[in-house]
Amino acid sequence: MSDQEQSGPLLSPEIREWIRRIRELSATLPDLESRDMGARRRAQRELSDLLAVEFTAPVPAGVEIDDLIVAGGAGPLRARRYRPASAIGTLPTMLWLHGGGWTGGTIDELLNDRLCADRALRSRVQIIALEYRLAPEHPFPAPVDDAVAAVANVRERAVELAVDADRLGIGGNSAGATIAATTALRQRDAGAPLHHQTLEVLPAALRLFGASMHRYLGAAEREGVEHLADLYRAGAPLTEASPLDAPDHHGLAPALILAAEFDPLKDGAVAYAEALREAGVPVALRIGSGHDHASPGLTGRWEGAQEWRDVFVAELAHAYHAPARPNADPVTAAGARP
Repeated sequence: MSDQEQSGPLLSPEIREWIRRIRELSATLPDLESRDMGARRRAQRELSDLLAVEFTAPVPAGVEIDDLIVAGGAGPLRARRYRPASAIGTLPTMLWLHGGGWTGGTIDELLNDRLCADRALRSRVQIIALEYRLAPEHPFPAPVDDAVAAVANVRERAVELAVDADRLGIGGNSAGATIAATTALRQRDAGAPLHHQTLEVLPAALRLFGASMHRYLGAAEREGVEHLADLYRAGAPLTEASPLDAPDHHGLAPALILAAEFDPLKDGAVAYAEALREAGVPVALRIGSGHDHASPGLTGRWEGAQEWRDVFVAELAHAYHAPARPNADPVTAAGARP
């Protein structure tokens, strides 16, 4: 988001404070600009964890968290499972892909632990977060290959992992949502569609798309977004790597798409919801009023983030626990509870 939009009157005091702390903490972490990807990722992780301590509600009681090894596209990968401690037997399960601009992020981030644990407890949907491979060392299709392999492995190990194999879905935040959406397309093409897909602050197009990109980003920031997308795509056709540019959206898993009002990616997410709906895919689009791209993580400080969480878990519980429903209206009042 541009400085002009960050300082404008539309953002809540809590988001403004969060932006201020990002600037303060970033000034103490010079490796955020390092050309060494390992050093940059360590600094990004440190920044994320410092912010989570201040702004994200802690892991709630009543959640079991354990580490797993699952299959990936080129070998075993780490994963982390979140499950209500009171649950008995199999549970609907979502494979979760973290955010991080396709080049960063990890399941070890405090933010990931706190949000996944809370969402699993409230929705009673078991969440398995995947440590997928990252660009630029492992560009597309490697992360999608990892998700596809992990889905198959989790399905094969359903009894061991207490997974309801008939209610196995995928989800992701930001860059992870792009990977999740592409995985859903791959699963459909393989004749093994998923139960559901949850796409949070989705970069639906691996290109600049919509007025929101120009409204909330300056020219230099738009170049940065394009650079990250290019690192991930690595020359692959948009029709393969960019969900919005896929030639056919018929037959995909029902989708929950969560977009933020002031997110540069909002228009692309809305367009993806419309593309799915036009293809006959059941879609629920929820637009968070007053939200920026990452502000849903401010659950420890802001009522708006708690409302986003409540919408997220209510929709997730309905999608995984309720009988199939007809197509949902693709646009619900911003921030409204389902």
